Amino acid sequence: MIGLVHSIWAVLPPVITIILALATKEVYTSLFTGVLVGSFMYSGFNIIGTIDTVFKVMNDKIGGNVYILMFMVMLGIFVAAVNKSGASEAYGEWAAKVIKGRRMALFVTMLLGILIFIDDYFNCLTVGAVMRPITDKFHISRAKLAYLIDATAAPICIIAPISSWAAAVSSSLPKSSGIDGFALFIHTIPMNLYALLTIAFMLFIIISGHDFSKMKELEDRELNGLVISEEGSVEAGTPVGNGKIVDLVLPLLVLIAGCVFGMTYTGGILEGASIRDAFANCDAARGLVIGSFIGLVFTAFFYLTRRVLKFSEFCECYLEGFKAMCPGMLILCFAWSLSGICSEDYLDLGGYVAHVMSGNTTITALLPVVFFLVGIGLAFATGTSWGTFGILIPIIVAVSGHDMNLLTMTVAAVLAGAVAGDHLSPISDTTIMSSTGAQCHHIDHVQTQLPYGLTVSACCIVGYLAAGFAGNGLVGTAVGFFCLACVAFYIYHFKMEKNKA
Repeated sequence: MIGLVHSIWAVLPPVITIILALATKEVYTSLFTGVLVGSFMYSGFNIIGTIDTVFKVMNDKIGGNVYILMFMVMLGIFVAAVNKSGASEAYGEWAAKVIKGRRMALFVTMLLGILIFIDDYFNCLTVGAVMRPITDKFHISRAKLAYLIDATAAPICIIAPISSWAAAVSSSLPKSSGIDGFALFIHTIPMNLYALLTIAFMLFIIISGHDFSKMKELEDRELNGLVISEEGSVEAGTPVGNGKIVDLVLPLLVLIAGCVFGMTYTGGILEGASIRDAFANCDAARGLVIGSFIGLVFTAFFYLTRRVLKFSEFCECYLEGFKAMCPGMLILCFAWSLSGICSEDYLDLGGYVAHVMSGNTTITALLPVVFFLVGIGLAFATGTSWGTFGILIPIIVAVSGHDMNLLTMTVAAVLAGAVAGDHLSPISDTTIMSSTGAQCHHIDHVQTQLPYGLTVSACCIVGYLAAGFAGNGLVGTAVGFFCLACVAFYIYHFKMEKNKA
């Protein structure tokens, strides 16, 4: 066991999981195999010790994430109630009159994802539930919907000052550093290349209509009337009520307001904390549970008093909503367990990466791009962006000294790398919840998103190289956007030439 912990061997469980998932398209077994392999290594290849470790890790990680599971269940019930009320159908009929084509449907999906910037979990499930009927109507593949959801989840949250992510970044700085974490986060926003370039690339894909690789294949199949496989395709309730658009819009607004209140409440807003401090110190998961409960209670009262649904019909939504969320919840539980077996309490993959990095940071100009690449690798292997910048930011503070310019550039690179790795990883919770929200087969989502994410990441690498050698993060941002523009021109020109041929 000693030789495997805190060593290069710690990367084996996530690597095996990713290879199996891509090869077999069976994500549940692949994730559990990764947990099993990691437990086998940690227990010193002892069979009984392996079994004990598997369930100990699950207890540790799932127990610490019960709030997220509760939030998913309540949001599932909320969506089931809205669907059963007929409000989604009414919204669909209205949207069919207002939204005139595929491009507008895609743009509205992206816009809704940007507007729900408070938390990525809330973003993934809400945007999927609201926009799925509309994108289905215009024969937009579930994989394309999942990409739009994922690209407006973490990439938006990581550049939103009022979000659970801003709080997580601020809290990652060592207390002894004396650095204002929130102010540092604000300064990283213009240099967070992956987030900014992902938004720009998404706009290009929507406006031009030029998909490529596996995404183009699935989009063509959808346009030709072929239905792709779906993950968690249990529909959350058949419409039986007489709901109107207000029965969707008002509960959704209360749900959003409830989540904002819940997050600020856990951050001490009622004890006199400022809005900034409340978000910085909030417990996002607990806040989301409070908010979803407020939204669900309001929806029940709103529907029952107006007889949109009968009491028995509303109660049916409990089981229907839970069933709709089961596939995503199971994958999340396995993904959390895999992250747990790689954590410092077990194989300590992050500690090994930190040790390697601390001895290879002598070339100042390369720090941003090196930390960006390490961030991608660590987040991709563990499926957690928060854990990635939680590990790497303290290292950056130690190696950058009092050079605030270098610190800001490198922290921005780590945040970008963490989001990029999280975005690309098949075991990331936001990737999983995006496919759940879109009701898309999880591996379809991973395979279609990967070429898009890698394209943007390549532009980021060039940008962070430029930033490091110029000593100016904004130069890197400009270079990154120039590279992306070149890529977009090539894709557009190649498509035009192919169409002429």
